[in-house]
Amino acid sequence: MLLATPAIGDPSISAKQAEAQSVMGQVQQLDASLERVIQAYDLATVKLNRVRADLKANEGQLQIAKQSLKRAQTALSARLVSLYTSGGQSDSLEVLLGASSLDDLVNRFNTANRISSQDTQVLAQVAHFNSEVKAREVRLKHATAEAAALVRERASERASIQGQLSARRALLSSIRGQIAHLQAQEAARQAELRRELAARIAAQQQQAPAVALSSTVAPVASSSSDSSSVSVGPAPPPTHSSVVSIAEHYLGTPYVWGGASPAGFDCSGLVMYVFAQVGVSLPHSSYAQYGMGSPVSRDQLQPGDLVFFDGLGHVGIYVGGGSFIHAPHTGDVVKISSISGWYASTYVGARRI
Repeated sequence: MLLATPAIGDPSISAKQAEAQSVMGQVQQLDASLERVIQAYDLATVKLNRVRADLKANEGQLQIAKQSLKRAQTALSARLVSLYTSGGQSDSLEVLLGASSLDDLVNRFNTANRISSQDTQVLAQVAHFNSEVKAREVRLKHATAEAAALVRERASERASIQGQLSARRALLSSIRGQIAHLQAQEAARQAELRRELAARIAAQQQQAPAVALSSTVAPVASSSSDSSSVSVGPAPPPTHSSVVSIAEHYLGTPYVWGGASPAGFDCSGLVMYVFAQVGVSLPHSSYAQYGMGSPVSRDQLQPGDLVFFDGLGHVGIYVGGGSFIHAPHTGDVVKISSISGWYASTYVGARRI
């Protein structure tokens, strides 16, 4: 009977492997959710910074408008005294002194045709600056409310991020041994991908002079059936090859929530930092970055294009060969990944900056 029993692996090991796969699936889902929340936090920060800049500018303009209104009101007071003491231009005096408030005065001014041009000018200045002060106070009130809402939004998202991070740490601690094995496999795979990328960049740099020369002597295309082909958008700018080379330098840099420096990156922070090195300013948010540049179809991707995933919750830099450089999620590092599996299933689109 013993000889007839089929050889099978230790059931406890099989169960542990199944548990590890299940937990890793949960971790992947949690990472995707976490990255979306982090990018939403980054977007709220971009909006908040813009609103705060508008607030500062409006506060300065409001002070100027108030000072101008005060000067205009002083001039109006002087005019009233002059009219009253001189006893002249009774029509103007009747309109001016009959008002019960500044708004009433402006209304009387708008309906009266009897006052002098001098009084018209004085009242026009008062009305203009009074209106500007009121409008700016309304804008400031709305901007302040918007800023407060953004602060609350960021606080809520921050709490969500911290809660998800705690859940992620708890999940990972349950399969620490399996993770070490997976990390060793991933390190070997990344080393191979680095070698492939370095070879691809070297080949592109060697081809660049020949491509530039051929483009200067290329014949003018005649009208044919090819002219009806779908437009693929603008050609990649020369900076694209530099973008890939720069991004390559940061492979292995740790993922840091909100990071946008060589000390650590999140996905949009890496893209923003790399493009800044070639003089291109991008916002620190994958959602906002999707609004930049021009759309590119997947079959026309070129190294340096931005690729977006998971409902715009994640972004990376395409490097060719169906791969891209990105900062995946907390606990990981800047790495090269293939647009396959989960990334292929959640692919949204691409932009050429």
